[in-house]
Amino acid sequence: MEPIPDWQLPEGVDRGLWDYLRSAEMAAGYDEHMAVSPLAQADVAFCEKWFPSPGRLLDMGCGTGRLCRHFAAKGYDCVGIDLSEEMLQRARSHSSGIDYRQGNLVDLANLTDASFDYAACLFSTLGMVRGYENQVKLLKNAYRLLKPGGRFVLHVHNRYFLGLGWRNWNRGDITMPQAYAGAPLTLRHYSLFEAGQLLAMADFEVGCEVLALGIDGKKARWPRALRTYGYLIACQR
Repeated sequence: MEPIPDWQLPEGVDRGLWDYLRSAEMAAGYDEHMAVSPLAQADVAFCEKWFPSPGRLLDMGCGTGRLCRHFAAKGYDCVGIDLSEEMLQRARSHSSGIDYRQGNLVDLANLTDASFDYAACLFSTLGMVRGYENQVKLLKNAYRLLKPGGRFVLHVHNRYFLGLGWRNWNRGDITMPQAYAGAPLTLRHYSLFEAGQLLAMADFEVGCEVLALGIDGKKARWPRALRTYGYLIACQR
């Protein structure tokens, strides 16, 4: 199959992300990677706190379906959206009864307004979207799709994390070699202030809870701004 030209890439997707999303090798090893990730355990526990009773849940960037499977087993009606068909094939192979759909998180016009009780965008999915305006579009979609009072959980990586090294510290966009062949992959890292600004631009009521996590998945130690690997942010429509 001929590669898609850059000008035909989906909105908010660059060549590195496109190659990443289409990698069968990446999808094949994803569950194993999540099984040993401290963050994958911490974000599910955080979501359990903020999604306390069964309702309709949207996972934005669902990957192989780990969050949907967890909450579906508890009686939640789950919808998972991902642009990677490789990921979705694996998600569907794990379980039936969960509504997995291929889609671009920047454009979710096919989903009905105010139709979800909960939404989540985890594991730095927002940081993979290219362009500030497209990141805001993703968050505005989350806001639009939630019912009044609905809750949203977002994860972002911290741009001030000491573990990034002096070359990448406070850079924001960090580009790294593609682990699965293809163009380099760029990931946005945020200050807590910047993440709050983006959420406010999408009209979210920010400040329900912010959990600063260390690289071990536990609450970050002092000095928090430098020890924080990423933030889990709960907010409400």
